[in-house]
Amino acid sequence: MTRLDNLRKALLCFGLLLFCAPMVWGARQTANGLSTPEQFKDDFQNVLCKDKERLGAVKILFEKMGAEASDITVEKKRGVENVVIRKPGTAEGIIVVGAHYDKAGDGCGAVDNWTGIVAIAHVYRSLKKMSLNKTVLFMAFGAEEMGLVGSRGMASAINKEEVSRYCAMINIDSLGLSVPQAADNMSTPKLLGLAEELAKEMKMPFGHSAIDGANSDSSAFIERKIPAITIHGMTDDWRKILHSINDQASKVNPTSVYLGYRLVLALVSRLDTVACDAYRR
Repeated sequence: MTRLDNLRKALLCFGLLLFCAPMVWGARQTANGLSTPEQFKDDFQNVLCKDKERLGAVKILFEKMGAEASDITVEKKRGVENVVIRKPGTAEGIIVVGAHYDKAGDGCGAVDNWTGIVAIAHVYRSLKKMSLNKTVLFMAFGAEEMGLVGSRGMASAINKEEVSRYCAMINIDSLGLSVPQAADNMSTPKLLGLAEELAKEMKMPFGHSAIDGANSDSSAFIERKIPAITIHGMTDDWRKILHSINDQASKVNPTSVYLGYRLVLALVSRLDTVACDAYRR
């Protein structure tokens, strides 16, 4: 059994713990302003399979999570439309939480990467009414599958003098198949260590993997010397699903998406309390 197979088994065991008493979990999480595992199930009932419809679906999802239409902007960079929602902080520093909304292949892009869009939308929902020190920019990138075009456009638009204000970028790409993992080849070392530390504190199964031949939007920010990490939830047979007709909502395990959301929420919460350069290389 491979390491990723072991992680998939851990996801099943952890999922049973989550769903064995849904009423208790739901009541507690709603009281704390957190989304529930059941809500993640609902968000995969209807995944739009046409690429041209997905940008509009991103805006609708964030409105469902409490964003006003006026809070949602579309910024065009390098000919690509990126959706941006800004949550202002009370002090200096910026944290980017991102995922790409485009898809590749003949499937519905449910795993790659509607899972990421759903996760960052729920992070927005949980943080919306909280007072934070740092500004959080929620970014849904276009044309990731064409070579990180949307994220590179956004990252390259940051003035050199402004780069130091960007404390970290957290990217979610392809949850849904296994427990949250860090893509080591798309992440900076100190943020990798922080993710592992937080998962251990939360008693959450967590893993590391380097995905050969793959890349994601965190790399666009690493190129600008901004600390970044990609969180995914794939297994060894990801090539049979991603970028193929098999990438359908039926392949998504909502528990995997929920755990990714909880880990990213913990990352933002920790980063909000420390100096902006705390996790810089």
